[in-house]
Amino acid sequence: MTRLDELSAFLTVLGGVARSVVVAERGFSRRTVDAGVARGIITRPRRGWIAATDADRQLVAAARLGVVLTCRTQASRLGLWLHDHRGRPHFAVPPHSAPQLPVDAKLHWGRVPLPRHPDALADPVENVLAHIAECEPFEQALATWESALHGGLVTVESLHGLAWKPAARGILLRASPFADAGLETYVRERLRWLKLRVLVQIWIAGHRVDTLIGDRLVLQIDGAHHTGSQRSEDIRHDAELLLMGYRVIRGEMCASQGCIGRIRPCEEHISARGAHARRRPPRRSVQWTHEHRSGITGELSEERFGRLSAGRSQ
Repeated sequence: MTRLDELSAFLTVLGGVARSVVVAERGFSRRTVDAGVARGIITRPRRGWIAATDADRQLVAAARLGVVLTCRTQASRLGLWLHDHRGRPHFAVPPHSAPQLPVDAKLHWGRVPLPRHPDALADPVENVLAHIAECEPFEQALATWESALHGGLVTVESLHGLAWKPAARGILLRASPFADAGLETYVRERLRWLKLRVLVQIWIAGHRVDTLIGDRLVLQIDGAHHTGSQRSEDIRHDAELLLMGYRVIRGEMCASQGCIGRIRPCEEHISARGAHARRRPPRRSVQWTHEHRSGITGELSEERFGRLSAGRSQ
């Protein structure tokens, strides 16, 4: 292996982009770097930086612009759920700086829970979540946080050990690792005012359901993968749930974010019709209920039973 091959391998380990000083500290000479540039193996995106020609284009751009990928941009790179992946890039820049960038970007100067290494071109997930909390509406930010928790990128315990700003602390208090998608977070949050128990991603009849509202209302939020054999299995599970006394709401429209606005009328119908409540047999008599509330427990004596019977016959 030539020295240039070793340099290429070292750049790969570093993510494809590195400061020139880091390369020099590993013993690679300026002549080796120049040879790589001449052969088209290495580029210089900015003074003091080198990159492999096949390096991540966003990391190369970050080195060229002197910024750090963060917030929505880095969240998308990490595979986190976002309400909308479109829009301008989000960059972190040093405090009190005012860079003149050739692109329209959202810049973040704020304090973050984890210090940034001088060579960093992309924020760790904790810093990404901190900026998401400040940049996105509460509901959308919560969905992104829960995506990170569900994916195992962070844990609730580890997040509690960091210093957060007020917006992030509020999200952390409500965040749960059990939501599989952002729409499930939206549903749970928008049903909070009903004061009902809302459970997400729980197992019923051997299958996982998206949301259980109250005792028996199951809400299934379908995505694009609910086709073919998966769709047939979903229908079979729905039938089994119906036989067990559950009510099932399933709709492909919920796979699109356009259905979010329809949750509010759904809330009102759930509350008005009592679709979430399990039917219970009626109480046998007012007298029995009164005696129970008076503190009677255990078996009734013959004398008490006689008084109750006489009361019912009057």
